[in-house]
Amino acid sequence: MDKIILTGISAVGFHGVHDFERKNGQSFSVDVEIGLDLSKAGKNDELNQTIDYSLVVGMVINILTGPPVNLIEKLAELISEDILNNFMQAKSVSVVIHKPEAPVGAEILDVAVRIERVR
Repeated sequence: MDKIILTGISAVGFHGVHDFERKNGQSFSVDVEIGLDLSKAGKNDELNQTIDYSLVVGMVINILTGPPVNLIEKLAELISEDILNNFMQAKSVSVVIHKPEAPVGAEILDVAVRIERVR
């Protein structure tokens, strides 16, 4: 299956189970892979034959900067639902949420979750 891949969509959000996370905020980064047929777009060179990347980025940013949730799993679910509900040509979506500043009691490079949903 063909894929549109967007990597490193970043914004500050106020998500987490701790009060200080919701007060201070922190950086989140999102990677999205959308499975769809890109053959018509490749042949016809028309935007209406694919998914407009800027719309996907805007949707992700709106969710990251929107109302707080406790878990990055919930953020991933919200993003995948939004993509599948708004782009009928999307057959599948994979969403990775990175939370590099997660308060885990040790220095780490990243905490992330990946979900995959198929229509």
